[in-house]
Amino acid sequence: MAFEKLSRKNLFRRLGIFLMILGPGIITGSVDNDAGGITTYSVAGALYGYGLIWTLIPSFIVLVVIQEMNARMGIVTGKGLADLIRENAGIKITFFIFIGLLLSGIGNTTTEFAGVAGSMEVFGVSKYISVPIVAALVWLLVVKGTYKIAERIFLIFSVSLLTYVVSAIMGKPDWHEIGSSVIHPQVALNTKSIAMVIGLVGTTIAPWMQFYMQSSVIEKGLKMTDYKYTVADVVVGCVITVVVAFFIMVACASTLHTNGVEINAAKDAALALKPLAGNLASQVFAFGLFIASIFSATILPLATAFFVCEAFGFEAGIDKKWGEAKEFYILYTGILVVSALIILIPNAPLIPITLWSQVINGILLPVVLISMMILVNKKKIMGTYVNGRTANIIGWSAVVVLVGLSAVLMIMPIFNR
Repeated sequence: MAFEKLSRKNLFRRLGIFLMILGPGIITGSVDNDAGGITTYSVAGALYGYGLIWTLIPSFIVLVVIQEMNARMGIVTGKGLADLIRENAGIKITFFIFIGLLLSGIGNTTTEFAGVAGSMEVFGVSKYISVPIVAALVWLLVVKGTYKIAERIFLIFSVSLLTYVVSAIMGKPDWHEIGSSVIHPQVALNTKSIAMVIGLVGTTIAPWMQFYMQSSVIEKGLKMTDYKYTVADVVVGCVITVVVAFFIMVACASTLHTNGVEINAAKDAALALKPLAGNLASQVFAFGLFIASIFSATILPLATAFFVCEAFGFEAGIDKKWGEAKEFYILYTGILVVSALIILIPNAPLIPITLWSQVINGILLPVVLISMMILVNKKKIMGTYVNGRTANIIGWSAVVVLVGLSAVLMIMPIFNR
């Protein structure tokens, strides 16, 4: 009896520690299902049916391994990934890497505001109303709020993404066909399908995630004594990422692909679901897009501001006041303003921006991963916490596959003439 009480007390204690540490992994994983990701998953489901769902399995494995590396590096070194790259690669290489990532960050944030605009148009609200209001609220949350307040709001947003499970179930998917497609995928290899695979990998394992994860672990003040709980947080976040992605692809494959409906954006998917799965399914899909877009419109420019400031030695962090981290807040504000203004331009090419920002993520990712893999294996930096053999095999394999896919994507148009 006494042993049972002790075990129960120990269980509650561990659960309490986990809930206190909970945040960086789940938030990073949830933000990964942003407007760009939802659009990419929706287009993949509508275009290829269940044919590309298999990509989520290797993506999940790689995502867990990479996010664990980031958390470990952040805890051991107390430095952000950008900081470590600058210290070890030099300012010139850092400059070129981060110019690419800054442009990618602006493109990704623009995509989030496109998601806000598109989702609210489903409910009859003009983008000239929704985008400025959301941009102002997001700015206030980060600039005037604290990390604790922001983190709690972000965790609520993470739970809201499970609305996509409802959309998928209402589409009445063929689970047997889904299982067959995962075990025996059949997709024609061409420029379009390879670009889609890179886009799916690029949105499931995005470059910005590595920087944000490491910075948020540091901002939360986690230590190696918290490591096992941090890993649990990372795994839960990765599971959420893949589960939400899975149900978005299933929702679009079981309705749009089955009926031969082509889409270019997540908004199109929400509208197309109405006659096929009912008004509620359409509105649930649009609501999920809206929540994901607000969530990611907060985090993506934040991540970009974090890694650019870290890379060049400026102070950064939500808990710092404007005067303490002026460059950080100016950059964050600038990315928000530029991205929102692009969306408000009449006839702005939102669909190409959305899809190609994901492809750019897929092409930039190997550069970030190579930098990470070199750093996490340096004993001078990590001491006894360098990578093990399994982590290295998975990490370097991901780099090789992504570089190969990117090379094929660039070469294939030459042979398709």
